[in-house]
This record gives sequence, structure tokens and C-alpha cells, in this order.
Amino acid sequence: MSVHDYSAKTMLGEEKSLADYKGNVLLIVNTASECGFTPQFEGLQKLYEDYKDQGFEVLGFPCNQFNNQDPGTDAEISNFCQRNYGVSFKMLSKVDVKGDHAHPLFVYLTQQAKGLITKQIKWNFTKFLVDKNGEVIERYAPQTNPETIRKDIEKLIP
Repeated sequence: MSVHDYSAKTMLGEEKSLADYKGNVLLIVNTASECGFTPQFEGLQKLYEDYKDQGFEVLGFPCNQFNNQDPGTDAEISNFCQRNYGVSFKMLSKVDVKGDHAHPLFVYLTQQAKGLITKQIKWNFTKFLVDKNGEVIERYAPQTNPETIRKDIEKLIP
């Protein structure tokens, strides 16, 4: 199994296979529009702009499971991200990242890269770095500034 074995709905409701990202380094993030960490969208966008031509993608998955910090519709979330942070990386449809209805991708991610205490995602902006083969390389805590991930991304891209 790898990340490439999963799919997710786009904000337009279409199913997107993550196999389409084979050969790319991915940073998969559960996001929220009304969180103290929301300004990280700026850093995520900067990483995407700096490395997108070298086979790097950011995949944002809005999640409303943490203090109802992303209550909007997919369209509202997309507009917010573009308007406030210039987000041009792929934002997918809102998902659950923990619990009985967790998206299978996030079940897999948390099994592959457990947190410090438990495998469960504890808050918005948990980040997973995935190599070109779909293998989970690292998990980063919500408070990890995207800029500090730069060196790890550079090790994985050509």
C-alpha cells in the first residue's frame, strides 16, 4: 500500500486518484480557515510556488473536526483560501481526519506516521511529507512552520 492507492473528492465533487501524483513529492495537510494556524496557508503556498516545477505538490484537505474551525462549504473554503492567501495548490473536499468517519487516506497516513503520543491527528495543519513512490516520510505537528519543512522537501526532489 501507498498514498497512491487512495483517492479523494475534489472541491467540484469529482473523484481524484492520488495515483495521478506518482513521481511527485507531496505535502498532505489537514487545513482549517478559522484556526490560529490558518496563516500557514501563506507558507504552504510559498513552498508550492518554489518547488512545483520540480515535482512537488501540496494537497490541502479542509477539516471541521477541531473546534468547528472550518464550517464553510467547499466553495466558501476555496474562495477564502484564494482571496486571503493566494492558494493555487490543490484543495480537496472537506474530510474527517479522525474517528469512525475518517477518510481512508488519513487512516493510512496516521498508521504510517504516528504522533508523539498516539497516531490520531490532534489538530488542524498536521502535515505529512510523502516521497515520489507514495511512501510517508515524515509527520509534522500543527505548530510546525511550513518553512522548516523546506530542507526535507529538498532531499526528496531532484
